[in-house]
Amino acid sequence: MGKQKQQVISRFFAPSTKIHSTFPSNDPSPSSSQPPLSSNLPTPTPKIAATVSFSPVKRLKSSEFISPQKPSKILKLSPHTQNPIPALSNSSLHRKFLQKLLEPPDHLLEHSGKFQESSLAAASSSNPKYTPLEQQVLELKNKYPDVLLMIEVGYRYRFFGKDADIAARVLGIYAHLDHNFLTASIPTFRLNVHVRRLVSEGYKVGVVKQTETASIKAHGSNRVGPFCRGLSALYTKATIEAAKDLGGGEEGCMSTTNYLFCVVEKEILIETVDCRVESGFDVTIGVVALEISTGDAVYGEFNDNFSRAGLEAVILSLSPAELLLGEPLSKQTEKMLLTYAGPASNVCVERISCDCFKDGGALAEAVSFFENTSESSLEYHQKCNADVAEDGTCELAIKGIMALPGLALKALAISLRYLKQFGFERIVSLGASFRPLLSNMEMRLSANALQQLEVLKNNSDGSQSGSLLQCMNHTLTIYGSRLLKHWVTHPLCDRNIITARLDAVAEIAESTGGCKALQSFGGLDGGERGLMVVQPEVNYVLSSVLTTLGRSLDIQRGITRIFHKTATPSEFIAVLQAILLAGKQLQQLHIEGEDYTEELQMNNVRSPLLRKLIQTASSSSVISKAAMLLSSLNTEAADKGDLLNLLITSDGQYPEVAKAWKKVQLANEELESLIGLYHKQLGMRNLEYSSVSGTTYLIELPSESRVPPSWVKVNSTQKMVRYHPPEVLIGLDQLSLANEELAIVCQATWDNFMGEFTSYYTEFHAAVQAFAALDCLHSLAILARNKNYVCPAFVDDEEPVQIQISSGRHPVLETILQGNFVPNDSNLHAHKEFCQIITGPNMGGKSCYIRQVALITIMAQVGSFVPALSAKLHVLDGVYTRMGASENIQQGRSTFLEELTEASNILHGCTDHSLVILDELGRGTSTHDGEAIAYATLHYLLDRKNCLILFVTHYPKIADIKEEFPRSVGVYHVSYLASKNGFRSGKFEENFLTRAVDVDHEDITYLYKLVPGVSEKSFGFQVARLAQLPASCIQRAMIMAAELEAAVRRRRDVRREETLHLTKQILNSENDSPESTSKHSDLTVREETVGNSRHLTNACNKFFSYLNLALGNDDERQSLELLKLARAVSLESIALQQ
Repeated sequence: MGKQKQQVISRFFAPSTKIHSTFPSNDPSPSSSQPPLSSNLPTPTPKIAATVSFSPVKRLKSSEFISPQKPSKILKLSPHTQNPIPALSNSSLHRKFLQKLLEPPDHLLEHSGKFQESSLAAASSSNPKYTPLEQQVLELKNKYPDVLLMIEVGYRYRFFGKDADIAARVLGIYAHLDHNFLTASIPTFRLNVHVRRLVSEGYKVGVVKQTETASIKAHGSNRVGPFCRGLSALYTKATIEAAKDLGGGEEGCMSTTNYLFCVVEKEILIETVDCRVESGFDVTIGVVALEISTGDAVYGEFNDNFSRAGLEAVILSLSPAELLLGEPLSKQTEKMLLTYAGPASNVCVERISCDCFKDGGALAEAVSFFENTSESSLEYHQKCNADVAEDGTCELAIKGIMALPGLALKALAISLRYLKQFGFERIVSLGASFRPLLSNMEMRLSANALQQLEVLKNNSDGSQSGSLLQCMNHTLTIYGSRLLKHWVTHPLCDRNIITARLDAVAEIAESTGGCKALQSFGGLDGGERGLMVVQPEVNYVLSSVLTTLGRSLDIQRGITRIFHKTATPSEFIAVLQAILLAGKQLQQLHIEGEDYTEELQMNNVRSPLLRKLIQTASSSSVISKAAMLLSSLNTEAADKGDLLNLLITSDGQYPEVAKAWKKVQLANEELESLIGLYHKQLGMRNLEYSSVSGTTYLIELPSESRVPPSWVKVNSTQKMVRYHPPEVLIGLDQLSLANEELAIVCQATWDNFMGEFTSYYTEFHAAVQAFAALDCLHSLAILARNKNYVCPAFVDDEEPVQIQISSGRHPVLETILQGNFVPNDSNLHAHKEFCQIITGPNMGGKSCYIRQVALITIMAQVGSFVPALSAKLHVLDGVYTRMGASENIQQGRSTFLEELTEASNILHGCTDHSLVILDELGRGTSTHDGEAIAYATLHYLLDRKNCLILFVTHYPKIADIKEEFPRSVGVYHVSYLASKNGFRSGKFEENFLTRAVDVDHEDITYLYKLVPGVSEKSFGFQVARLAQLPASCIQRAMIMAAELEAAVRRRRDVRREETLHLTKQILNSENDSPESTSKHSDLTVREETVGNSRHLTNACNKFFSYLNLALGNDDERQSLELLKLARAVSLESIALQQ
């Protein structure tokens, strides 16, 4: 929140110094024994400035300013008048005020917070005297203990106790002690802003309003007591956008989606045949995700393993704003969910027990809810229209509910019970919005794939900048952006639907004249698909419609708020006018109508998907119903917020409103008729009513005029006095009651009017979804046109799984590098080479290459054009990745455990139609263990899964697997140029003994091109130099590397010689004669001589390498150490020769 504000309290709020001659003290303190000050001197008053912090902790430190032991200061003059500062008249009253202003004592703070932690009886154990308002606060807090309450008091909303402390910290306002409780307040007109700020911090906020007006209170039984108050609204992150008075505005305050995510689970028994322990699953998880502001509802049930990888993938794709935990949950599940809802996320977490939903309780709860909703809806429609009869909607909804999986049904029942306190449970009754979480029509993306491929957020700061979604998002509406996010995280697996999207994107892009020509490939009917000759009108109309919608309100949330009856009149009109105008504009394309033949419609829009979406969005039924609803409303009154004149009552509509208006009119006429009586009574024919400062029906008379004693004086000026006669007071009471009755009737009628929209919601929701889909297709067309992307071709499902990409590019890095990106080809085929082992230097582009292949595949199955010269693909069912290195301390998992857990999820989840990407598997442990695990994992995938594989490694031994799978495996590396002593080549010298001398002079140029073969080196020392490790550290590392390589080479040579010697012995075993024995001894002597000579050569090379490094080093200490090493090598060689 930044640096907390502070306020300087002037001298008038400062504590006065005890002057014993003036204020005697009864305390036996040492100061009381001091002699009084001379009476000839004026009373010294100190100039004190007390600094009061808005933080309660800092206010506690400010208590030193009210210490009675503080000595008095020298008399000061006022800086403004140069006069002595007057002494305070009442020191005890001032000290009491200052103690109230500053931090109260600890015991008062503890008492102030008692109602947060205990019941009313516990709070009153110290027998405090509560005001009537405080009694109400205690009752409300005991009723809603987990809610941060904002209580309406006059023209402000007040916080009490711990709520005030939280509000002071979050909102930056001042909290002080008032009577028994710490309190803080905000003005009523700032309610919207402050509620959103509290909710965005993860708090559950309740607004308590007065349930009676002053007029009703005066005529009711509660004339003496405080205003009746009750909880009028409850807000959380998942419900605030649909809430009354607060939703529908300030789009930047909340994220684009605010799902309420309910989780329940059941442990899998070992005896279960379908889910054995070998499968890796130990729980079954049921989830329901509800987006209250848009009406989106997602359900699912799936098996998950110990790491909860499936649940994590769902969480990352939905990004819920509020978690609803159906207890009991396992420790692993709860850890994963609470890790997501960490302190930095501000995600609200609620817990509800599942015990009440055992033995069919969940099904009974859901069915009962749907039956009650259907009955209330039927009663309403029969009241409005006698011809409306019950249809089969309820029956179909109940059948759909009964078909839900058991755990998903339990999560739905928990969500319904939770939403009842907000009044939003009716959104679940819309069966059209329900969709399954996991579908065979959608590709599966693992949690690691969503994170490491940076599909939704980048890995640097967690923002959308630099992500695939940000690169592809050219939508013009916020609901189009939400739908595109769903498309990107749920690519399609149905070739027909993918092709339909590509056709629509191609038609929109080609209508602009700036899209690259399509390469023909087989369409749905097996024919050739090529360029489409279309009119520019399609793109022009779509751009115009979407631009207009982008400037209007979020109509998707708008129609849902109308369904919830929380929309304002101006919002209602704006939403329907936007739908009406957009629909009429789309009708210019003549997709729907009897006057246009099918051939003419095909000439305007050829894509079947595009025609269907335009027809749904511009439906004549939707347009006519929107016009009908708008015809009953007064637009000018809606703009002014005048609910009383909003509904047009002509033609006999809304008779209850007309009747209430009649009462108001009669009350006004009764008051107007009284003026004639006062003409006669006062003898003033020109007497008229006047209104001053909102007070109406005043009789204004000169101050010398005489009036009856029963007249009530309201106010006066120097010359005039204003009165209310008793008859006028009675008439004003009747008028006030009539106005309040009118307001109640108008509000009820307005709610009923919005209730009429319920029967139209499904149709309007389909139209808005069509607008969103058109926005997504238009966005993909803009992407293809601006980036010069190519349309991918998908082979038939019967053909082998394959990825054939020519000159593929990374979609995000290509934009950042602005044309300097090096493209690469990718060729994977199930019947040929379906595994690529990729090696190469550090920072050479290995990870970039494998990421671009995955991203191009995802983009193609979303229905987008791709960054390549050509792309021929088979539909994949999933992309699984094992990339990056990160630990999860909160869940108790190390880096290597995370690595192997993700690898295990891949081995259990992938199929022969999956793309698997493994990046440097095994680097989290020792070299031998890591290399062995990496080799075994790759062997398992090649032998059992037969999926498309991209395997990045720094272990050269992994490439030997090609000998076992020669047809299926290809070995590649990213190319580079290495220069040494002015000579450039693709390879380094292989003399390992000169490496320590020469590596410091090597210069690496990365070419980023994938070529066949294994990379000989990883060039880690160049990366160390880029990271600016100390030169001495790098040189020491190079020496160690040279020694290790020499030791490995020596062991290899020894093994080779031993093998050769053993082979010779076996060959000569048959010739066991003196001659052969003599020859054998000669051979042994010769081999020993050769070995000694080779050892001497190695020692000399090592000696001179140390000597050269010592001579070229400027650090004397390091040079001395290198010389000592050279001396040790020489002494060792001399000893061996002796």
